[in-house]
Amino acid sequence: MRALVAAAKKEGRLTAIALPRDWADYGGLIDGFEKKYGIKVTVEDPYAHSADEISALRSSRNRPTAPDVIDVGDTFARAAARQDLLAPYKVAPWDAIPGNQKDPGAHWSNNYGGYISIGCDTRRVKPCPETFADLLKPAYRGMVALEGNPTRAESAFASVYAAALANNGSFDDIRPGLDFFAKLKRTGNFNALQSTSATIEAGRTPISINWDYLNLGYADQLRGKGVNWQVAIPFDGSFPQYYAQAINKNAPRPAAARLWQEYLFSTEGQNLRLHGYARPVLMDVMQKDGTLDKAAAAQLPTVEGTPQFPTDAQLEKARQTVVRGWTAAISG
Repeated sequence: MRALVAAAKKEGRLTAIALPRDWADYGGLIDGFEKKYGIKVTVEDPYAHSADEISALRSSRNRPTAPDVIDVGDTFARAAARQDLLAPYKVAPWDAIPGNQKDPGAHWSNNYGGYISIGCDTRRVKPCPETFADLLKPAYRGMVALEGNPTRAESAFASVYAAALANNGSFDDIRPGLDFFAKLKRTGNFNALQSTSATIEAGRTPISINWDYLNLGYADQLRGKGVNWQVAIPFDGSFPQYYAQAINKNAPRPAAARLWQEYLFSTEGQNLRLHGYARPVLMDVMQKDGTLDKAAAAQLPTVEGTPQFPTDAQLEKARQTVVRGWTAAISG
């Protein structure tokens, strides 16, 4: 670590992409990393999606402006590894990361995650929906938005998966999720605007399907602005997923990239995830060894049952189905 820190400080900076400060406490993580190591973090295109990050790796190659690191849904991390875009690296707590949350070749490893949830502006919506079935009610006409396009944004892709589970689909069959959004469009309830904190504050996306940690973060962020943002995890479509960290194979600042990974998987970094309502991948380990921030962990929403995750093959099959079918589903 001493050698890595010295090499990273010599490089002097880190370039990331698609890291909004209000996403899983990236604001706190960036500030903490800069303060601890004196290395400036630059975030290009903070509101880009996972697909945009992969495109940036392909297009930038070994240019000095290339991103050193990426944060993508694990579906996209798998794709980037297959395209030979990522550098293998094992962080210090590598062995403690569950086997289903990391690449066997160490090209990526999941760092934090959450559950798909439904956020709702109680000023404009009464009553707020709590399930996918509720979203089809006539009262929600033009209100139901996603965080992006499911072919490019992991949160939106996961929302389609959750909708499938809520409508007799399965990890092997995401088609009912597409059918659900097609029906949502036909009823006039689907809102094609990409949901953000700004659109929520402006009342343009009064209902948003998104990760629980983002919706909960918006609730805190907007409370002082008069927005009462209510969050529910739909019991009819409970779907968790994690986001992966990876290093650009052609990272212009390879030492800073590796030090950033170490920080995100450190006790300090993992506890900061909790401050952003995200579930750190090392949560169970930290709970056992007494390093978990118990007060922050206690604020996470309670979820029943043991989380289940689709296999690589199921994810790839689902991704291909969504890529082929999303435009048709919402064009009617």
